[in-house]
Amino acid sequence: MSGDKKEAFYNRSLERALQILNAFTGERKRLTLSQLSEILSLSRATVLRLCSTLVTYGFLHQDPASKEYSLGLRLLELGSIVFHSFSLRKTASPFLDQLHRKLGKTLFLAILEQGQLIYIDKREDAHYPITFTSKIGTSRPPYWGMLGPMLMAHLPDSEVEHLLEKNPLRATTKKSFTKKEEFKKWLDQVRKEGFAVDSERTFEGITGVAVPIRDFRGKVVASLAVCFISSSVDAKEMKRIIKEALKTGLNISREIGYLEKKPAP
Repeated sequence: MSGDKKEAFYNRSLERALQILNAFTGERKRLTLSQLSEILSLSRATVLRLCSTLVTYGFLHQDPASKEYSLGLRLLELGSIVFHSFSLRKTASPFLDQLHRKLGKTLFLAILEQGQLIYIDKREDAHYPITFTSKIGTSRPPYWGMLGPMLMAHLPDSEVEHLLEKNPLRATTKKSFTKKEEFKKWLDQVRKEGFAVDSERTFEGITGVAVPIRDFRGKVVASLAVCFISSSVDAKEMKRIIKEALKTGLNISREIGYLEKKPAP
């Protein structure tokens, strides 16, 4: 990339805002405007303008009495999201490896964050290589594939409505849902059955099965999916895939603290 192109994507104000956040360390938890100005070799006016914006968005906190700045709670929230994703991925990894050895299919692990579906882990198909554009860290609309609907099926109706308003359904195949009410009926079915099957609704010739992963509260916090070429699996193998996926999802859930509710006698 040429120097001109790099410059086109370069943002000086953003860089300075990040430098302000990086100025805080374990030894420098609280800093005044003057101290930040000195550390960064920037004018007080520039630092004040940037700090005011960071305070507004929760990335910095300013003590009303001392006027000192410290890192804000928004960073803690973002950090907890990153920690949760990596922690879940680490916990789930051996179970994904085991399922991959059994089925040999493409596996995805995903969460719903900030209104988007985020892939946090993946295993490739060992027998039928499929070129999926979805990689670890890729984000998709919340309704995407079978993973999104599995996660959306366990959200309040008001939140589902909000997500669909921000992310209108878009067809990618002839079988894709385009009407909100039909999609919501599918979510009801997914919730009742306990798994989601996307049979060529997202990609031509591709089928996927998604199952829930629950935390200690019983809340669905992630979803595991098995993807494969539709023609490579018959009805008997499909039942096996659903059974093994549900078993793996339950094992991961137990590992992160989920306790199954025993049926009443």
